[in-house]
Amino acid sequence: MARKSDWGAALFSITHPNGLTDAVAVSGRDRWALEALVKSGSKGCTPIDTPGPRWSGYVHNLRKLGVPIETVTESHDGPFAGTHARYVLKATVKRLEARTA
Repeated sequence: MARKSDWGAALFSITHPNGLTDAVAVSGRDRWALEALVKSGSKGCTPIDTPGPRWSGYVHNLRKLGVPIETVTESHDGPFAGTHARYVLKATVKRLEARTA
């Protein structure tokens, strides 16, 4: 089981499609979501294939930090047919390693 201390602040570089680069510090579930988006690549993540309690909230917070994330609306079948969101990073994101003294 993951401990809260496992999700402290981490620094990420965000290289936007226009070539500009930013750095952001992300922690907690927002960090978990960003790492899941990075791992998923161009496929992106949905709350169905990468369960998390508040994906829309994590994406909202990441966008406020300047992380470009596209929302794609998809249909799904089943007894509760409807739509769900797929979130896809629109930048190259890399975790920066902490420097040691």
